[in-house]
Amino acid sequence: MTTTGTPARRTGRGRADPTPGRDPRHAVPFLLPALVVLAALVVYPLVYSFVRSFFDRDGSAFVGVGNYVDLFTDTRTLTAFRNNVIWVLVAPAAVTGLGLVFAVLTERIRWATAFRLVLFMPMAISLFASGIIFRLVYEEDPRQGVVNAVTVGVHDLFTEPSPYPGAHPRDGVFPAAPGGFTSTPVRPGEVVTAPLVGFAPGKVVPEASAASTPTPAPGEVRGVVWLDVSVGGAPGRTDRAEKGLPGLAVEALRGNEVVARTTTGDDGRFTFADLADGEYAIRLAETNFALPFRGVTWLGPTLVTPVIISSWIWIMTGFAVTFIAAGLSAIPRDALEAARVDGATEWQVFRRVTVPLLSPVLLVVFVTLVINVLKIFELVFVIAPGSVQEEANVLALQMWQVSFGAGGDQGVGSALAVVLFLLVAPAMVFNVRRFRRERS
Repeated sequence: MTTTGTPARRTGRGRADPTPGRDPRHAVPFLLPALVVLAALVVYPLVYSFVRSFFDRDGSAFVGVGNYVDLFTDTRTLTAFRNNVIWVLVAPAAVTGLGLVFAVLTERIRWATAFRLVLFMPMAISLFASGIIFRLVYEEDPRQGVVNAVTVGVHDLFTEPSPYPGAHPRDGVFPAAPGGFTSTPVRPGEVVTAPLVGFAPGKVVPEASAASTPTPAPGEVRGVVWLDVSVGGAPGRTDRAEKGLPGLAVEALRGNEVVARTTTGDDGRFTFADLADGEYAIRLAETNFALPFRGVTWLGPTLVTPVIISSWIWIMTGFAVTFIAAGLSAIPRDALEAARVDGATEWQVFRRVTVPLLSPVLLVVFVTLVINVLKIFELVFVIAPGSVQEEANVLALQMWQVSFGAGGDQGVGSALAVVLFLLVAPAMVFNVRRFRRERS
């Protein structure tokens, strides 16, 4: 019995040659350039950093694990570790969750592609440029920072601003006290004068009229509050060119108790009538002079890390939406329809069918994001002001600062690079194994 076809050629040792075109030796010339680049840019720096981490700052003396000991006893490095833990616990989960929600919801609208494109657009901008944008967005000055402009606008809708922010009596008159500025003791029949400074004349309300010192009256405490800033005028005395300050809240205190309240008229005068005989202190309430609300210090030591994380979430959500949407398109529609036919609600379909079928994609997205946040550098470097950069520090930024900052220590910097690689490596290995299982 004979067979047709060309028999495989045999080598001198009796083994058959590989199938034509599949000899591994044929791939070597094509892989060699990539292998050379990989060795030069990845393998060599990795090996060199590992060896360098056992030497001192200059690389001339072997210090063993001394650099690693310094690493884990440095407060700045410990702060960077803590911040990286916060990043890993919060950022990847938030981005994956938002990506899942947006990917599922965009399937139900007509302009799904356009919506996903808008979400993905931040990925087209470098992290450095995005950091500059968010640094401006969270600027504390509400005239520049969008977030504080909105915050101040909402705040002022519910809280009336003070009439004369920043104003205060002249030195030696009405010394500061809890709750405002309080005069020396006065009795009924005396006059109180309160010349104020620290307020722009052009901001005085138009209805304000010229100030003048009132005449004493028995049984009454009278006074005047005016802006004492006229050119050539006598300090502490009312001049014709000086205007009274209307609408100021004034209180009469007996001991620590407020016994009467009033407000100044258009000419800045006020009167407390029918006061019992005794000593009183006249107080200008601090609500008259409170500085305007300037927003929240978003880039201060308390909020800088959450702010940077929120910026990264905004940038990376489009990445998660794109991958998860691709996974959604591969889900068999029969499974979803069968669940609906069986009476499952949309929430049950999402929780019991969609999420389990998407779990491989969600896991890959999550692990990829974990790798990304462990290496985060640009956003922290650009967004965090220099005064709070230490509070927002992360391992990658700490490695750069230690290695190339003032008095750079290449030994400790190399040790940090090795530690960072060891943290990233498990996630990389997990992803590689996952891809191999999917291919097989």
